[in-house]
Amino acid sequence: MNNLFGGVYKDKTVFITGHTGFKGSWLAYWLLKMGANVIGYSLEPPTSPNHFDLLKSDYISIIGDIRDKKLLQKVILEYKPDIVFHLAAQPIVKQSYIDPVETFETNVLGTLNVVEACRKANFVKVIINITSDKCYENKEWIWGYRESDPMGGYDPYSASKGCSEILTASYRNSFFNLKDYDKKHNTLLASVRAGNVIGGGDWAQYRIIPDIIRAAVQGEKVEIRNPKATRPWQHVLEPLSGYLTLGWKLLEGKKEFASGWNFGPEIENNKPVSEVAKGSIKYWKDIKITESNNSDDVHEANLLMLDCSKAIKHLKWKPIWNFSQTIKKTIKWYKAFYQSDTITTEDDLNAYISDAKNKGIEWSL
Repeated sequence: MNNLFGGVYKDKTVFITGHTGFKGSWLAYWLLKMGANVIGYSLEPPTSPNHFDLLKSDYISIIGDIRDKKLLQKVILEYKPDIVFHLAAQPIVKQSYIDPVETFETNVLGTLNVVEACRKANFVKVIINITSDKCYENKEWIWGYRESDPMGGYDPYSASKGCSEILTASYRNSFFNLKDYDKKHNTLLASVRAGNVIGGGDWAQYRIIPDIIRAAVQGEKVEIRNPKATRPWQHVLEPLSGYLTLGWKLLEGKKEFASGWNFGPEIENNKPVSEVAKGSIKYWKDIKITESNNSDDVHEANLLMLDCSKAIKHLKWKPIWNFSQTIKKTIKWYKAFYQSDTITTEDDLNAYISDAKNKGIEWSL
């Protein structure tokens, strides 16, 4: 596995904010398998159980808040990372209505603290800010959003991610300008936006898969909110392979890749919430659903898709698993956990890499 992504991550020091979260724990696990020296910085795991604790991975894990500028700066100066993946965030739309101040402080000021700490450190080669597909100004278009489309955000969460993107672009122009790269600075800064990510190990509130699993385990029916809302569903490994591909190119000093990127699924994976729920039943008969006749009490977009042409053409990246495979891998992870006390994270990662090799994807060769 050390040879993936051109072998660039072996022995690199990689700093991950949000490593105790769902996506962060998967990313840290993959990087460890490739021989990276991982440093995690995050709040305590947000749920119990959680993927981070279940993996029992052996790497430096620092419990800290990205709003704590002094601690964040101290840790970065101590461990001197080559690359920073910034995932720490308040990630839930509904929670952003409950506590909008926390959402903006974490997602905007927290991002500011990360990029500013890296700027002052002056040795970080690459910063990748992970935001969200919801950063775009949503016009309920029937086509996917491109990286050149304007930022926006109706709800506090989406707005905070749009702000984070604008902040990233400002720092890239003001402090990490590409024309000054290798002259006045040595840092490449990029941002990435993914679709609705699912997979084993997520127990967050107000998310469709964790809601389904909790109900199944308790022998209850799950009420599906916004069943007609369409989202770009993808397995967690899909955007992570995109982030790692981008990091590979940037670590090689290819400054033309320091920009914003979309990593979403094939258009066939854009499905309504109801199909995710119904597709899950195929792999676990304990799952029972009922569709809500009441609209949710908070605003969320009904239609959201990403155009990933840029990543497909320039990064030679592409999604590996279709909708059916994505649902199957996700539900079977939870089924193995609850029925056999087994964690299939390594099996899923190996299967994903194998399928990428079979498709001739550049990062896997």
